Amino acid sequence: MIDRRTTTGSTAMREATPLDVALLVDLMAEFYAESAYPVDRERATVAFATLLGDDRLGRAWLIESAGEVVGYLVVTLGYSMEYGGVDGFVDDLFIREGFRGSGLGTLAIAAARAFCEERGVRALHLEVDRGNAVAQQLYRRAGFEGNERQLLTLRLAPPLHVV
Repeated sequence: MIDRRTTTGSTAMREATPLDVALLVDLMAEFYAESAYPVDRERATVAFATLLGDDRLGRAWLIESAGEVVGYLVVTLGYSMEYGGVDGFVDDLFIREGFRGSGLGTLAIAAARAFCEERGVRALHLEVDRGNAVAQQLYRRAGFEGNERQLLTLRLAPPLHVV
């Protein structure tokens, strides 16, 4: 797979490959631990391998600062009747605490947007905790806005985190 990078100064976004699955699972576990969600590492491994093995499902990136991996981004793809075509979902965006506030989130959202625009995606969605004002501010600066709908979930399988 081609090593595609988006670079700004000492920061970079690198498309994840199947060789990055273990690292992505480690980052996911770190991210989910912030909400006290232990991750089922075996299922997470399968989920990342499936995503990275089928370009139609979306894409994952590693976020780097000064050559160190400090986070990751996952965008998944679906289809929307409302928007009349493919839609995207920022499924995970994680940046390690010591690197937050340095523009990496803005870089990640820009990469997600560029990927979606290249793919002809009609709308990009995300889910953010109601109490996470910092993340909400990042997303609103990038153009995301609330709507009159509420995301509801019917769990047909358990989530990767064990609650």
